[in-house]
Amino acid sequence: MTLDPEPASPARLEAELRLFAGSHPAGSRLPTTRELVSRHSASPVTVQRVIRRLASEGLVETRPGAGNFVARRTAVRHADFAWQTTALGPARTPPNPVGATLQATPEGSVALHSGYPMEDLLPARLVRSAMVRAARGGEAVERVDPAGLPALRRWFAGELTRSRAEAAPVSAEDVLITPGGQSALASVFRALAGPGDAVVMESPTYWGAIAAARQAGLRIIPVARGARAPLSGDLEEALATSGARIFYAQPHFANPTGTLWTAEDRAAVLDLMRARGTYLVEDDWARDFCIDADLAPLAADDPDGHVVYVRSLTKSVSPAVRVAALVARGPARARLQTDRTVDDLYVSGLLQATAVDVLSSTGWDSHRSRLRAELRTRRDELARQVSTHLGAGALTLLPKGGLNLWVQLPDGTDTSALAARARTAGVLVAPGADWFPTESAGSFLRLNYAGAPPHQFGPALAALASVLDDGTSAVGEAMP
Repeated sequence: MTLDPEPASPARLEAELRLFAGSHPAGSRLPTTRELVSRHSASPVTVQRVIRRLASEGLVETRPGAGNFVARRTAVRHADFAWQTTALGPARTPPNPVGATLQATPEGSVALHSGYPMEDLLPARLVRSAMVRAARGGEAVERVDPAGLPALRRWFAGELTRSRAEAAPVSAEDVLITPGGQSALASVFRALAGPGDAVVMESPTYWGAIAAARQAGLRIIPVARGARAPLSGDLEEALATSGARIFYAQPHFANPTGTLWTAEDRAAVLDLMRARGTYLVEDDWARDFCIDADLAPLAADDPDGHVVYVRSLTKSVSPAVRVAALVARGPARARLQTDRTVDDLYVSGLLQATAVDVLSSTGWDSHRSRLRAELRTRRDELARQVSTHLGAGALTLLPKGGLNLWVQLPDGTDTSALAARARTAGVLVAPGADWFPTESAGSFLRLNYAGAPPHQFGPALAALASVLDDGTSAVGEAMP
């Protein structure tokens, strides 16, 4: 085979050399640089640059003083991972335990699936300024206390005791700083229980807690949660029959339903925890997203350490500031500290210093006030669009806080298939099955009103209703 003698660009020269290398046996000599310069009207530098590129890819072998040759090609070896199937054994969690909430949002799509507020709802200016100041401090280069920066631990403790006069108030010594709420939950399930132990959870509940408990090897015992807390009798029976010593719950603005416990629920659950010697893991994920209700954490009414408290700043300050507090008392705190130290050693001092700066700034409280008003507007608008396009009965509850609406669709609706079709139509939603630790109790969607601007809600719900109607019609046509 001879190379094309017509003048060519560097790209054409490279393409033809690749063809030469691919069609000649190993050891075949390539045309000399002089020949290539003459045939392709290319400079020697250009020819050598192309040769070096092909050599770096293993297509050409350069022999000093002899010339350039087609390289020897080795047989392609495919990796054999089959042995790992036996070595790993059964999986603790599904291959993709995060469900729909963390999927990327394609350009032009409406994000009703996300678990995070959009940038317009974050204190972005405060965060950027705080990061600049933190980068100038010692925390940017020094190792910090494994338990966390004292100033940040004092802030979290103060939040729990701000309006309380407890005989044994929460102190900074009770607080551990973790890299986000998910990490805190993973530590709780590892440190306070062992593989094979039971943990009681509300159903539906946060998918991340479900995944973390399964990853720790725990058995999840579900108890139904409606508009309030689980029924006391159901909860007591679940604890008694399973032997569980942990009850995980989101008392306020639960994710995904938005429901909250009443004062009577709070008292009854705490009484039950004390009577049975059980831990309540209080996931206070929506502390900064109150809209029509201000509620104190149960941990503020717990002097004896029955409540293990988790509060994250990741959603309210910034997804880039993965900082959370894990509050526990007594021996449980020591076990949790051990787990945190083994797992992470410590949390980035730079991120902790940034969080302290934001939380102690004069702009933090005013930001939260503006956020409350904005969330109310968005919640009400999305609720209106749900009722308009999906029917008045689709909205299960108008939540008094949080970020989500819990929507119930006609029985038998395949919400996973619906979500896939809606994605094709440019609308991202989260199918409700992700939040059930057992079989789903109905056909639900979780819609986030903080992840997209409100002017997109109407078109998005109209598109979702159209997709739902198309799917219902298709099912109806397939039936005899």
